[in-house]
Amino acid sequence: MTSDFSEEKRRAATWFRQLRDEIVAAFEGLEDSHDKGPLSDAEPGRFEVSETKRTSEDGSDAGGGLMSVMRGGRVFEKVGVNVSEVYGTLGEAAQKAMAARGVPGMDSDPRFWASGISLVAHMQNPHCPAVHMNTRMFWTPNAWWFGGGSDLNPCIEYDEDTAHFHATQKAHLDPHGPDIYPKLKDWADEYFYITHRHRARGVGGIFMDDRNTGDWQADFALTQDIGRAFLPAFLPLTEKRRVQAWDEADKEAQLVHRGLYAEYNLVYDRGTKFGLATGHDANAVLMSLPPLAKWV
Repeated sequence: MTSDFSEEKRRAATWFRQLRDEIVAAFEGLEDSHDKGPLSDAEPGRFEVSETKRTSEDGSDAGGGLMSVMRGGRVFEKVGVNVSEVYGTLGEAAQKAMAARGVPGMDSDPRFWASGISLVAHMQNPHCPAVHMNTRMFWTPNAWWFGGGSDLNPCIEYDEDTAHFHATQKAHLDPHGPDIYPKLKDWADEYFYITHRHRARGVGGIFMDDRNTGDWQADFALTQDIGRAFLPAFLPLTEKRRVQAWDEADKEAQLVHRGLYAEYNLVYDRGTKFGLATGHDANAVLMSLPPLAKWV
């Protein structure tokens, strides 16, 4: 393990980019293979890809990333898959937030590095569940940790879909210990809860933060398997539901449910707050918001 974590940073950033490439290819494959059912006669969607840049207060390079967004596809109404690698010095507010979470040394050396992947998909068909996934690594001179997870957000719930999503995640996490999946499932239930609505935003998933057991390789392997679980957990549900017919009542339910997602991300989501507080591209940070939503 290198003293400045340069090799660990490189490996983590490379993995997040590799996972991004696999997911983008799989999602465009879903667009291409949608040849029957609602919107199957439309043009298949494609991702628009753009680089994001971040600069420090003195104008120096502070990293950036790749923003990939598809809008108006056959299957996806809006989906974003972002990767980033950012670095620099944390501002005063971010330093205080990190110190409050127990990160040591923020007052003496507020340098940081972070990399990760963030994905949110809002679907055309109300029977297809919306979904979120992110994994990330964070480093400071005195600490490092991993975080992230994924959760399913259907507006029309199907028990068998929920069971498949959770079973796939459990299968990927069980090799890391029998206590890992139950712990991360419970954490997701707590983290993705909308307090002011007194309800969960979806049907749950897995989540962790501040993961540092002292064994970087083991924690990185767990983070990778959280990412590997995503496509097999989500793709079969979309392939099954995208052919179902929907009516105006179904679309109304979808738009109202999206309001919950928007509220959560703007009020509670830690990644949104961090991205905006550290000067990352606002369009990339707010990529997760749905294209249309409704409050009644």
